[in-house]
Amino acid sequence: MFDRRAFLKGVAEGIATLAAGESAFAVPAPEQSKSEDTHKSPKMRGVNLGGWLVTEKWMKPSLYAGLKAQDEHSFCLELGKEKATSRLKKHRETWITASDFKWIAAHGLNSVRIPVGYWIAEENTPFISGWDTLDWAFRTAKQNGIGVLLDLHGVPGSQNGWDHSGRAGELNWHKSPENIAHSLRVIEELALRCKAYSNLIGFELLNEPRWDVPMNILQKFYKDGYARVRQHLGQEKVAVVIHDGFRPFDWAGFMKEPEYANVILDTHLYQCYTDEDHKRDAHAQIERAAVTRKQELDKMAQQLPCIIGEWSCALNPQSLNGLKGFALDTALRGFGAAQLLSYETTKGWFFWNYKIESGGGWSFRDCVKNGWLPDKFGG
Repeated sequence: MFDRRAFLKGVAEGIATLAAGESAFAVPAPEQSKSEDTHKSPKMRGVNLGGWLVTEKWMKPSLYAGLKAQDEHSFCLELGKEKATSRLKKHRETWITASDFKWIAAHGLNSVRIPVGYWIAEENTPFISGWDTLDWAFRTAKQNGIGVLLDLHGVPGSQNGWDHSGRAGELNWHKSPENIAHSLRVIEELALRCKAYSNLIGFELLNEPRWDVPMNILQKFYKDGYARVRQHLGQEKVAVVIHDGFRPFDWAGFMKEPEYANVILDTHLYQCYTDEDHKRDAHAQIERAAVTRKQELDKMAQQLPCIIGEWSCALNPQSLNGLKGFALDTALRGFGAAQLLSYETTKGWFFWNYKIESGGGWSFRDCVKNGWLPDKFGG
């Protein structure tokens, strides 16, 4: 299996070079808040607000300028609490603003997936908590008719050993009963705190537990997490979302009704990491997105209702070799459309990511601006 984010920086830089997209985004004119609750739509169409409450260096290198740190844990250690708090405060106030929520709503999206770490609502040294920012996000999303899928992106010990869990390195989460107990406590605390938000549409118990987390441990955690959530959030209001753990077809008979209700299986679909991905040209990439992905999602849906919690228009530069100008735009537009054609057959999807500093195929804003994705969604 391939490290989910290890290759991202190179791909992002390659796509940005090929497409020569701008990294600055226009701010839309102020508009009236939406009165209708579009977040109540049965199909989720949204973007991830990644790199915000769980930082990732490749997404916003300027935040890490002058530091050796490679993840949020080392970022906070290297700066110390006072400086880390100051730098993160500025980042949290500027990376996502009210105008971003207005832009998202104006383009027909009805949902956002917000990754958070286990430190979001409590002090967990050396991390800096950020509940005020998350509270603001819920309220601002509500004003714009946007639902929120809350995603526990990082847990104690790291569920995958990757930077986006908050701490790169070893995978230790499942090896410690204390780590698992701490994670469950965080889930219950967040469920209790989020009970007041009418636009909470889902609670994802754990983002991307790696394929070598034993299935029996992971499935027990999901069942226990479900129970913690349901103590505070009713099944008619909030879905409980479980990630497939990179084992998309191993969930038959798991968490079925009537004992469990409103459970959704999340899978993350990218086509830029593996050697096989690199060998496909644009035509083969589009065929895979439109045909094979649809077949895979149909098979997954026989287990549980599905969403695609992460996907993008990023391809390895090798897949786009020789393409430039209109031909490059056409290839990326076709790739985006093929994915949407497949993903629209599920309960919903969330593009990764709303924006990144270098732009290109990882940035939803750039994809819309460049015509690789539609200007308007839904309807």
